[in-house]
Amino acid sequence: MFIRTFEQTDYPVVKAIYQQGIDTGNATFQMTAKSWDEWNNSMLIHSRIVAVEDDHILGWAALSPISNREVYSGVAEVSIYVEASSQGKGVGQKLLSKLILESENNNIWMLQAAIFPENIGSLTLHQNNGFRQIGVREKLGKMNNVWRDVVLIERRSKVIGVSGN
Repeated sequence: MFIRTFEQTDYPVVKAIYQQGIDTGNATFQMTAKSWDEWNNSMLIHSRIVAVEDDHILGWAALSPISNREVYSGVAEVSIYVEASSQGKGVGQKLLSKLILESENNNIWMLQAAIFPENIGSLTLHQNNGFRQIGVREKLGKMNNVWRDVVLIERRSKVIGVSGN
């Protein structure tokens, strides 16, 4: 398995993996995968990666800006999805490790995510990569007529945005 830069031609597979995550009911409030234009416009142009094995995409990761304001240009939200049959095999770990490096190479000093508390695998993955819980947003939104909480987590770079940088 190796990690490479995302290419637009990867999007049909990326979209299918995204939809698998959506279908679990514990990955996102999104109900259907975004179109190419919606996805492309919502993600930063850099730090888009895929995990590949034998020419098969196993998962993807990308960053989205949290705001268009210049002061927040070093802060991004993490999206990471691994196809169901590849979960538990280290794909998420490889993707997140590479995403952190890519983010720092692009002057991102803080990564954040909002994860459903039921998504233990994602919470563990992020915590194992230096993310810390900063709070819980209770009843943030309704999904299938049920109020859902999200756990807010963040990771601050030790090399970007520190004193002297």
